[in-house]
Amino acid sequence: MDFTVIDVTLVTKLLLLLLVGMGPKIALVPFLEKTQKFDAETKVKIGRQMVLTALVTALILFATGALLMRLLHITGGAVAIAGAIILALLAIKMASGPTEKHEEDLGLPVDPEKIAVFPLAVPYLLNPVGITVIIIASGEVVSVASAALVAGLILLVAAFDYLVFTNIDAVAKRMKPASLIVSEVVFGILLTAVAVQLAVSGLVNLGIITANVAH
Repeated sequence: MDFTVIDVTLVTKLLLLLLVGMGPKIALVPFLEKTQKFDAETKVKIGRQMVLTALVTALILFATGALLMRLLHITGGAVAIAGAIILALLAIKMASGPTEKHEEDLGLPVDPEKIAVFPLAVPYLLNPVGITVIIIASGEVVSVASAALVAGLILLVAAFDYLVFTNIDAVAKRMKPASLIVSEVVFGILLTAVAVQLAVSGLVNLGIITANVAH
């Protein structure tokens, strides 16, 4: 990402990446599955906690990402490849369909506050794409304006998440279970492609392959 010139292309690209990396789509099905036995009020509380946790984590990552990369001698390419690996695992799991046994299926008690933080806030809401984009952006911002742009878009996406997950029952009523499963599988395949592209971008950044080969 080139933050030297802030234009519509940069804003659109960054917004789309954040919608994939921090938007509601990846977290929606897991949220519905893990909260199905709770009442409406508890679901709203879980949604609030989830969005707040993801937002705070994202802002902390943005504020400290560049420093962490310098301290740990990590490059943007390495971050991209690491994010690609974790995203691929998550995406393959989505594309394979719902096979995981949840705590509630095993008769174990479920702590709403615990599941709101993990796995709903991280890695579902703030997923590997979001973490990667935010850390790389932290190291590449060149001015107060570019930093404000990234922070503002993070807040905008979080506000959208808040709207969705605090009105989850109304949203769920408009969705058919079969459609949700199909969209989950399709989105998992698309995310696998995103993971591959992230890995390729990381390899280019590290100089292991050339940009011509990547294209």
